[in-house]
Amino acid sequence: MAEKTKYSKDELDEFRGIINEKLGKAKEDLQLLVDQLSHKDDHGTDDTSPTFKLMDEGSEVLSREEINQLAARQQKFVQSLENALIRISNGTYGVCRVTGKLIAKERLRIVPHATLSIEAKNAQ
Repeated sequence: MAEKTKYSKDELDEFRGIINEKLGKAKEDLQLLVDQLSHKDDHGTDDTSPTFKLMDEGSEVLSREEINQLAARQQKFVQSLENALIRISNGTYGVCRVTGKLIAKERLRIVPHATLSIEAKNAQ
């Protein structure tokens, strides 16, 4: 029997569902981070004493940097999921970009935006 070179429509539909579910959650998480960065619903130290405000500024800067890094990472994750949906549409989803072989279903169920098989990932 010949080795399978791409997933069936039913299998792709299963992966599309997984991706859409993860994408919805990822976009919600990204929006929460963006809202934190934009001080939406801010309950900061604007109305407190100047001494407390000065001490709090240092930790606020650090916190904003961490949130900014998390938001950038989350944006990258959202983009990876959207790219996976594009690969489903153009018929290249699930094919390792290094080996050209199908990525294992188990891997794609856990990491649906994967573009490398375990074999290629370990070789990196």
